[in-house]
Amino acid sequence: MTDPYNTGPVRSAPPALGDAMVTTAQALPGYRIVRSLGLVRGITVRSRSIVGNFFGGLQSLFGGNITIYTDLCEQARDETYRDMVRHARALGANAIIAVRYDATELMAGLTEVLCYGTAVVVEPDGH
Repeated sequence: MTDPYNTGPVRSAPPALGDAMVTTAQALPGYRIVRSLGLVRGITVRSRSIVGNFFGGLQSLFGGNITIYTDLCEQARDETYRDMVRHARALGANAIIAVRYDATELMAGLTEVLCYGTAVVVEPDGH
């Protein structure tokens, strides 16, 4: 006797939303979009501290990469990216496409960093 509940094609489970499922492209190779859940975003507003400005000013005297500002920018980008992923997971997405970053100086020393994309549900393509 055959099992009536397991006679169909074997389907792999949908992928979990991890870094490999986030892309700047409009699609993920090997997957097809089955549902779009809309815009997701992460946003942070950062300011430079007096100490940071002092050490950044010292580093700028010597030229090259001003690591204190590089680190601040990287922290802001990482924070907004993680917030965007959390937002997408809360909507039930397992992928994010068309990801972009934007930054705006709100006033001297105060910068808004935004990471946004489209939350989607994808399934393996099967071809």
